[in-house]
Amino acid sequence: MFSRRDLLQAALSAMVVPEINSSLNMAASQEPTPIAPVPSPRHLPWHKLEYYAFVHFNMNTYTGKEWGEGYEDPKLFMPEKLDCNQWVKVFKEAGMKAVIITAKHHDGFCLWPSEYTDHSVKSSNWRGGKGDVLRELSDACHKQGLKFGVYLSPWDRNHPLYGTPSYNDFFKRQLTEVLSNYGEIFEVWFDGANGEGPNGRKQTYDFPGFIDVVRKCQPKAVIFSDAGPDVRWVGNESGRSNPTSWAMLKRDEFYPGTPRSAELTSGHEDGTHWVPAECDVSIRPGWFFRDSETRRIKSVKQLMDIYYASVGQNGSLLLNVPANKEGLIAPEDALRLREFKAARDLAFGTDLAFRKSVKASSTWKNKAAFSGGNVTAGKSGKFWAASEDDSISKLVIELGNPQKFNVVRLREEIRLGQRVEAFKISARVNGNWQRFFEGTTIGNCRIVQGEEVVADAVELVISRSRACPTISQISVFDAPKL
Repeated sequence: MFSRRDLLQAALSAMVVPEINSSLNMAASQEPTPIAPVPSPRHLPWHKLEYYAFVHFNMNTYTGKEWGEGYEDPKLFMPEKLDCNQWVKVFKEAGMKAVIITAKHHDGFCLWPSEYTDHSVKSSNWRGGKGDVLRELSDACHKQGLKFGVYLSPWDRNHPLYGTPSYNDFFKRQLTEVLSNYGEIFEVWFDGANGEGPNGRKQTYDFPGFIDVVRKCQPKAVIFSDAGPDVRWVGNESGRSNPTSWAMLKRDEFYPGTPRSAELTSGHEDGTHWVPAECDVSIRPGWFFRDSETRRIKSVKQLMDIYYASVGQNGSLLLNVPANKEGLIAPEDALRLREFKAARDLAFGTDLAFRKSVKASSTWKNKAAFSGGNVTAGKSGKFWAASEDDSISKLVIELGNPQKFNVVRLREEIRLGQRVEAFKISARVNGNWQRFFEGTTIGNCRIVQGEEVVADAVELVISRSRACPTISQISVFDAPKL
């Protein structure tokens, strides 16, 4: 026999459980099914960064070399005016959202007082041997709201164990040391360079072991190398991906140290893993600071071209801005960064499509939550999804009065996978549609430039897609010519 309490619990269960199950089923059916591979939780905040700083600053700053030999005297390292708050202030004003520092380059010199080697700042006279560049930079980043990342080269031309199995254990200890003592780190950057050590031997790197250390110490960090596992090298040092750029890669076919490859630049439509491209380039001809290169800092036009070819082609831009011998970002570099920021603000500051009405050829399951109006609403997490049986998906944005424009920015809802394989943008001029641009991939961000037109509507046609298209944003700009 059931007690009143049993009957009450059974009645409550009868009411609540179906409601919970119904809610779960509704949640599962509310969105289009993701198409694998998809970004991991650590990828999504990384994708939002888009543009951030690389700082090559180490022993090479004082020797004038790009690759040190490993026997440099630590006392050469003397950044008498080091001010990492100045670095971060410059980068923040430039619109950058993170910083990656060369904590250890190929010569083995460490910018932190490592417990495991004397070839570090603790053997210099800087700060009386008590200095720690990583501490000062990480503190500045966390104080001013920028994310902090580290570059550590496994190649060590100084350490006597390099070229032996024991070296891998040494490197893991150093890696643990860095990843455990400087707060949250958003990216760990592994250089795949592998040359001879002081004993003339090369090292067989234990990259699986290195990756395990990162996952244990900084589970939210993305790991960069020529082959990922999270973020891949774009295959060049000019800061450019390809117009066809997939975030997917057949990851197991690549390895750290992979030679330059067009496949890294484009990715694979049938890739097995989500490994998007990071586009690294220096604002100067070299990676480390040299006074002789100050007159050769990239122009604003060059930087804008790189931005369109990196961020605008489904990549992220890692722009190297080396600190000088004093330990500061040089005024010439800082000025150019501000000019570059001003140029981007002028180009992308006024979205002519913002909150304009949109007509879609179809909507996924006719659900208002996925209507075409989401692409101009400017609301995070909202997107348009076309019907699964819509063979050629189309959006038309009504601009109202005729507007002059020459740039269109597109974004996919990459959380559900990268889908678009071919698209076309047209402009309605005096009642007639004319071609503005044709392309292939979109991904996280695609910024396309076309001939200047004066039109009262913009049309996006997606003619080929891996699954029903999911577009989160369409923006239209009149960008000044440089």
